[in-house]
Amino acid sequence: MEIERKYLIAFLPEGYEKYPFHEMEQAYLCTDPVVRIRKEDEEYYMTYKSKGLLVREEYNLPLTGNAYEHLLKKADGIILKKRRYRIPVEGTAFTAELDIFDGKYQGLMLVEVEFGTKEEADAFKAPAWFGRDVTFSGEYQNSRLALR
Repeated sequence: MEIERKYLIAFLPEGYEKYPFHEMEQAYLCTDPVVRIRKEDEEYYMTYKSKGLLVREEYNLPLTGNAYEHLLKKADGIILKKRRYRIPVEGTAFTAELDIFDGKYQGLMLVEVEFGTKEEADAFKAPAWFGRDVTFSGEYQNSRLALR
């Protein structure tokens, strides 16, 4: 189960570059339901996500590099590229996943926070740098970005 809120960044937090990050590349084999393939540094995954915005089912399966490259040729839309920073959210037990996009979406910055329960997600107070909550609009779901 994935319970997550997403925000369109207002401004970058000071010192974000000092936090750990991953280089990511991902593409979509299907968007209804979502079937995604992802390269994260030197690891590869296929992910299934059910419908939903705040709460949805999510399953990850490992892939080999060869399987990823084979499936990448079958992807719909564009390949998304981004750097993901993992930043502790001050005063909470949560971690912000700051995505800074490259390629077609260079300059786009989004942040996501995953929660253990819907109640935690509903009660979450985002820091000012998070900007606009776009969780329920769906307009910034990566599967939609890949097809635009």
